[in-house]
Amino acid sequence: MKVGLIRCMQTEDHCPATTCIKVMNTKTLAFEGVEEDIELIGINSCGGCPGKKAVSRAAEMVKRGADTIAFGSCITKGNPFDFPCPHAEKIKEAIRKKVGESIRFIDYTH
Repeated sequence: MKVGLIRCMQTEDHCPATTCIKVMNTKTLAFEGVEEDIELIGINSCGGCPGKKAVSRAAEMVKRGADTIAFGSCITKGNPFDFPCPHAEKIKEAIRKKVGESIRFIDYTH
């Protein structure tokens, strides 16, 4: 599995994505049950509200080999502020439309 991670720009000052990386490396939480090796292709933010830059950034990670786009828990669960992104579903739909149906999506990391 080759993962491109999209995270919330609003949380970058508070979270360096260490837990997202850790759960990939240890195959826990959202990555539990993954049999294949996990390679992190890249980490990008959504670019800020409303997350439009996530589309081109995810597409670039796919171009560079990602077969899976994972959304950081900061986007879908609101970690660490308990405030999920109100644009998360729209971002996901736009990315799927851009990169196609063959790319896997993981809705959160931890």
